[in-house]
Amino acid sequence: MTPIRKLLIANRGEIAVRIMRSARARGVRTVAVWSDADAGALHVRSADEAVRIGPPEAAQSYLNIDAIIAAAKLTGADAIHPGYGFLSERPAFAAACAVAGLVFVGPPASAIAAMGDKAEAKRRMIAVGVPTIPGYQDEDQAEATLLQAASHIGFPVMVKASAGGGGRGQRIVFADGDLPDAIASARREAESAFGDRRLIIEKAVIGARHVEIQIIGDQRGAIVHLGERDCSLQRRRQKVIEEAPSPALSPEKRAAMGKAAVEAARAVGYVNAGTVEFLFDPATEDFFFLEMNTRLQVEHPVTECVTGLDLVDLQLDIAEGRPLPFAQDDIRLDGWAMEARLYAEDPAQGFLPQAGRIGRWRAPQAVRLDAGVEEGDVVTTYYDPMIAKVIAAGRTRDEARRKLAAALQEMAIIGVGNNREFLLALLEDAAFVAGEAATDYIERHLDRLAKRRPPAGAAEAACLAAILVEAPFGGLLSNWSSRGDAGFPLHLERLDGSMLQAAIALDGWRVTARLPPAGDADERLETIFVRQKDNRTLVYEHQGRLCRADFVRHDAEVEVADAFGWARYRDVTRAPAAENMTGADVVNAPMAGIVTSIAVAPGDVVEKGRVLATIEAMKMEHALKAPRAGIVASIGAKIGQQVPIRALIVALQTV
Repeated sequence: MTPIRKLLIANRGEIAVRIMRSARARGVRTVAVWSDADAGALHVRSADEAVRIGPPEAAQSYLNIDAIIAAAKLTGADAIHPGYGFLSERPAFAAACAVAGLVFVGPPASAIAAMGDKAEAKRRMIAVGVPTIPGYQDEDQAEATLLQAASHIGFPVMVKASAGGGGRGQRIVFADGDLPDAIASARREAESAFGDRRLIIEKAVIGARHVEIQIIGDQRGAIVHLGERDCSLQRRRQKVIEEAPSPALSPEKRAAMGKAAVEAARAVGYVNAGTVEFLFDPATEDFFFLEMNTRLQVEHPVTECVTGLDLVDLQLDIAEGRPLPFAQDDIRLDGWAMEARLYAEDPAQGFLPQAGRIGRWRAPQAVRLDAGVEEGDVVTTYYDPMIAKVIAAGRTRDEARRKLAAALQEMAIIGVGNNREFLLALLEDAAFVAGEAATDYIERHLDRLAKRRPPAGAAEAACLAAILVEAPFGGLLSNWSSRGDAGFPLHLERLDGSMLQAAIALDGWRVTARLPPAGDADERLETIFVRQKDNRTLVYEHQGRLCRADFVRHDAEVEVADAFGWARYRDVTRAPAAENMTGADVVNAPMAGIVTSIAVAPGDVVEKGRVLATIEAMKMEHALKAPRAGIVASIGAKIGQQVPIRALIVALQTV
């Protein structure tokens, strides 16, 4: 056994910081790598040493094997941990580490190759008797062959990247007429994310649960499983909330799935930590092999909570040649754990990726937080939009759920749009509370779950007025405002373009807002009593309750996070009119990203809803559709171009 003395983490964000935590506890020094977009990132600041590996584009930095191996040699690292994503499931990377004399903290290249190719993995599982979903996984990739296979399997079908994972390169198709576009889109995304255009077609199991088994094996052939995680709450095959154990599994079914997972790992000579993913049909209690992730999973903390194990520490033990310190019968699951993924995205706008500088970050207490950012850090569109994971544990499922919801209520993140309100809506949803939500649940109830924060009421208008006054609290409120006296009109534009108008009156510590009548309703009047204000937080009393609002001001804009969620407003009494970059005549970029396709040319006649172009941001592809019928007047971008948010992509004119 050779101890690891210096570990390079070939990753970024929260997983890099989390790996450093376990390495530091062992007395192992750590090396971070960074792209130009991450020069001041938390994982860089957290490491003992850090090395630049390239420009922001992942293909030239975090996916650059030569640059990462060179960084390890430069710093004298003797081992590399790949984290998840990026190079973690590239057999060429594991092989390159071996050639360079570096310990790869993960499985051998042969196991990564066998399970990384979804078609090959499925063939191997069939050979050893692990249940699989009916489908097509052969080498003939002609579109006609895939269309014929889907017709034979029967709709709905799932189109999946053969070399993929993490939900990328996957599409569910309900009708044969939609299949050609789904194949083309999945191929583009698969090639972008994995450098491999091959696809497989499988029967879509509707109403199933996504249940995965954590396995771990040492270099001496011992393999055990550490129970299951339920990852059924997903959007576009991306996991949102995970838990351990699963509310849908009996002890007998857990044992059967665990045995199948261990057999799957043995079939490829697996070593180190990995996860075997299954679809579980609650109606029949049948389960089917999906894929094996030959790496640490994003959701590994919930397994750590219920087993009491540190999976990264175990990974390092195994990489050093140590045997597993326990047998299968020693594993016990104690209590319940839940994890929520905090993403930089806007659920109310189709989960569009968001970017910006975090002006306010308040971490929750009494739970585990695996974060890749701190206050003042910048979230970019170059990488995956997940910025943190909030993990809560309890004696029961409901206790863990309530603790997780309380933690999300407590935390504040301002400066970048995020899905905190969406996560809270999920945690309070009746089906999830009952443990009944399946993999298609979010998509079926998306309009309700992703509803934008309701318009501000009079009390919130008073709160916003207290935030927007020019000077901090102290003395008489009439001395705050540059508007002249103790009353002024409030005119704020919401993120959706609607207006909030109120008459504000200031009297000592009292702030009163009067909203105009809405329809037949009387005008609304509310008063708050300010208790404390600094440049980031307002504490006020309303109807006998103490409330807190965290905020950040950017010139004429103010962002507010409170118990009800996050909102952004623009003070139109002080701000210049914004240029109108939207409307039926133009198609703008809904977020910053890279243009991956242009499907039209000037002069083309298009119908409403036709896909005009696609943009990729944070590893997801987004289709831009014609807002009305018309003629393409001009194209404002090129394929491969990095464009900012609201950039003109296509201009239309009337037919």
